[in-house]
Amino acid sequence: MKNGLSRRDFMRTTASAVTVAAVSSEPAVGAAPTVLTSRTVDPVVISDVSGIRFRNGGQVSAVEKAFEMITSGADVLDALVAGVNIPELDPEEMGIGYGGLPNAEGVVQLDSCCMHGARKWAGGVAALEGVRTPSLVAKAVMEYTDHHLLVGQGAQDFARSMGFEIEADLNTEQSRALWLEWKRRVDPQHYLDPTKRSQAGYEAALGMVRDGLIEESHLWGTINCNGIGPTGDICGVTTTSGLAWKIPGRTGDSPILGAGLYVDGAVGAAGSTGRGEANLFNLSSYLIVESMRRGLAPKDAGMEALRRIRSNTVENRLLNSRGLPNFNVRFFALNASGDCAGVSMYAAGETTYAVCTENGAAEVALEPLLSGSPSD
Repeated sequence: MKNGLSRRDFMRTTASAVTVAAVSSEPAVGAAPTVLTSRTVDPVVISDVSGIRFRNGGQVSAVEKAFEMITSGADVLDALVAGVNIPELDPEEMGIGYGGLPNAEGVVQLDSCCMHGARKWAGGVAALEGVRTPSLVAKAVMEYTDHHLLVGQGAQDFARSMGFEIEADLNTEQSRALWLEWKRRVDPQHYLDPTKRSQAGYEAALGMVRDGLIEESHLWGTINCNGIGPTGDICGVTTTSGLAWKIPGRTGDSPILGAGLYVDGAVGAAGSTGRGEANLFNLSSYLIVESMRRGLAPKDAGMEALRRIRSNTVENRLLNSRGLPNFNVRFFALNASGDCAGVSMYAAGETTYAVCTENGAAEVALEPLLSGSPSD
């Protein structure tokens, strides 16, 4: 990216000047001494399993990279974004970044957003083409503009103006081959009516999951990573290639503040993977943070959001034979004390999430709301 004075640099410079001025000035007569205290929290980084299983050929995972940077003094959001860059660049992770499963026309469109709790900054991009690391572009939107979200061609033009390399095609041989297999299964004649075509596309995608061609997580495809630093700074980032073989331009929850990610520096952070439309409709991440503000533990706050989704899912096409949601959703929540939890609608598909502390990185079981699986 090009060099320049970002909002962050300006704020740091201004804060330093104010600090010098405050130290140099004479105290008022009888004024109480200023006591500077620093809040101490045990650093924690949490993520879905993409944050621990995909290492782009290296030895370090996203949560490990972020934790190491945080404990070395880096800004929490800088550390989280550096962490998710690892799976974004990993062609084997087909749910985000380079090699993410493309839309219905075979084009990889990426979404991302990030939030800085302490600075109360946020930035996002949607339907971005040609940039392997949309999380970095979302961060640039946050730092260099007065906006929270740029989309489509505008997002790409902004990325180009900031010095990001724009590639003609982010498909790998594997992602393109899987798209062609999906096209073959959907409708080789291209004559289905819209209703049948939509259902055929979804059934074809689920069939490819059942046949072991793609992971269920890659069908929905997202990584959410949240962390807290030793001074209590809380940040989060979500990045995705979105629903596999989506309608071009479809934007899910991942780049939308309050849906795929929400951070309040005084309360906590929450993010999600799974059916984005459910999170958009219920603003689930915002709901979780607000529930933690009311005193709920991260696990209980996550369960409340899952129950909200369950009660608001009423369309027959979204229900299984038990009258329950026929999709999965997972939430990853972290509060200002460093407590964290991962919850899911079902204990199916991905059943663990990633946590990194001073004891290292590990996969921890998600707590499900419902028994069985979405297809039961």
